[in-house]
Amino acid sequence: MNNKTQKNSLRLIYKAGIIVLLVFFASCKAKRSVTKRSHKKVSTVTPKSNSNNGDALYGLPKDEGKFVSFAIENTDDYINTFAAIAQDEMKTYGIPASITIAQGILESGSGKGELARKTNNHFGIKCHTGWEGDFDYHDDDEKGECFRKYNHPMYSFRDHSLFLTTRGRYSSLFDLRANDYKGWAKGLRKAGYATDPKYPQKLIYLIEKYDLHKYDGKHKAVRTAPKEYVVKKHKVEAGETLYAISRMYFMGVPELMKLNNLKNTNLSVGQELIVKYTKN
Repeated sequence: MNNKTQKNSLRLIYKAGIIVLLVFFASCKAKRSVTKRSHKKVSTVTPKSNSNNGDALYGLPKDEGKFVSFAIENTDDYINTFAAIAQDEMKTYGIPASITIAQGILESGSGKGELARKTNNHFGIKCHTGWEGDFDYHDDDEKGECFRKYNHPMYSFRDHSLFLTTRGRYSSLFDLRANDYKGWAKGLRKAGYATDPKYPQKLIYLIEKYDLHKYDGKHKAVRTAPKEYVVKKHKVEAGETLYAISRMYFMGVPELMKLNNLKNTNLSVGQELIVKYTKN
């Protein structure tokens, strides 16, 4: 299959998946996605509606459990392939598409880097505590570090959004104007996303060189730590893990543990956990 045919197939699968999910959610009550404790299959996430942005949410096509490779020729090719996904993530999570695309270009080498090719990890996100998806080892700051692995790049883009919106250290970024890509670039470095002191300048350079700010539109940033919220409880079902539950409610595992005064990640069936919901 040539590159053009492969990209066209990606776009058709992507659009078809969105249509199927919209029909499903319109006809019945959405079911929570449950993550199984496995290192063989990538976790899937069903997003919840966000009342702050007013945009319709989209879901990801079902993970078929097969690793999908993409042959990206250059940076323009990368942008044309993934810009639409970055825009949809922006509508749902409030992260400027220009920032997401620029980070993808920089972290993945425009999709041609070794890590991106073998893991579909476009943002260099390491395993971290609580990660239960697939993984692979790659030399980075240290030799043989653990990095998250995805069957499809779309799951990498979604995990990037979740990574930024479930960690309090990035919450101040969502106070910035939607088109303030310079503020986001500097804020990411300040919050510790990257150790490279020139990381902000590199992102800004890519955004301005390829006019990536045009993908930001007029969407407003979504606050990740709203001042007002209501608290509800989740009853643990068989097979659920703390990590899976944290993804259901778009919380970090440490946050969920702190909220429930948990000393470890062990759960029992029927146990009730306090979870946080944003007010409508």
